[in-house]
Amino acid sequence: MTITLKGQGQRALGDVPALAEITDRVLFGEVWEREQLSKRDRSLVTVACLIALCRDGQLPFHLQTALGNGVTRQELEEVVTHLAFYAGWPAAATAARLLGDLR
Repeated sequence: MTITLKGQGQRALGDVPALAEITDRVLFGEVWEREQLSKRDRSLVTVACLIALCRDGQLPFHLQTALGNGVTRQELEEVVTHLAFYAGWPAAATAARLLGDLR
C-alpha cells in the first residue's frame, strides 16, 4: 500500500493558498506520481535529504509517509545510522529522536 499525498499541501500550507496549490498540483500531484521511482524509493530519498539538510519540521510527516509507503522501521533506522557519517551526528541524533517519537 502506498500513501496518496495529494491534498497534504492544502492541509499543511493552507494559510498560503498559492504555495498549497502548487504543492498539491506539482509536487504531490505530478512529481510523486512519476513512474520512474516508486513511492517507497521517493520516500527513502526524501527522508535522507531531510535528515541531511536538518529539516526536522518536515521530517516527522515524511517518516510516517515512508512507513506507509512500505519502508520498514529498521530501514529508517539504518538510514539514520548511515547518515550520521555523511550528514553529521547532530542531524542523525535529531532524526533518531523524531523516529523514536513515532512509537
